[in-house]
Amino acid sequence: MKWAALAGAALALSACAGNSRSDYVSYDTAGFGRPDAPTMNRLTPDYRIAPLDKLSISVFQVDELSGEYQVDLTGNIAMPLIGSVSAADKTTVEFQEILTAALSEQYLRDPDVTVGVMEATGSSVTVEGSVNRPGIYPTFGEISLIQAIALGGGLDENANAGTVIVFRQIDGQRMAAGFDLTSIRRGQEPDPAIYRGDIIVVDGSQTRQTFRDIIRTVPLLSVFRPF
Repeated sequence: MKWAALAGAALALSACAGNSRSDYVSYDTAGFGRPDAPTMNRLTPDYRIAPLDKLSISVFQVDELSGEYQVDLTGNIAMPLIGSVSAADKTTVEFQEILTAALSEQYLRDPDVTVGVMEATGSSVTVEGSVNRPGIYPTFGEISLIQAIALGGGLDENANAGTVIVFRQIDGQRMAAGFDLTSIRRGQEPDPAIYRGDIIVVDGSQTRQTFRDIIRTVPLLSVFRPF
């Protein structure tokens, strides 16, 4: 898949230096709007519970414990008898085992526990390139570009703050737009909104040729650069 190849190349970017802007990505981002609405996809068996997810928990023949539970912002649920239990970053199978062990320890003999995800609201952004902690980070709602960079531990010592690229899917196509983080920090440009699914790549001199090879695939005729 073309986007898979692009994403793989983008995620391979590493430390770099300088303050020059990219020659290949437009910095006119007035039309860089909201991404496509998330599609309704089936959860995979390895889906990991996120804060604000809504869970269905059934304890066979124990109505008092069965029902709907929402994971709070700290990643926990509050359940009768056993109190606060950490659910975030666990699969439903793993969480079933935790609840089974907690209930059988003092309260029930061989409890039959089933956990399902009713609403999956957790989301993430990817921060790559010249940042201190590149990776995938959970987000909830809208954050700004500066906040997203902070999730990745901030720029490393070789980063080119003048070239930060955001990849986003809009109208069914992958788009890219460039941002100058230095100007944003100085208040000369607005701090753009970052949404779930965005991939943020910070440029750097050591990988600049690879970076430019990616950006050259974007047409130069409009603000949006479809891949």
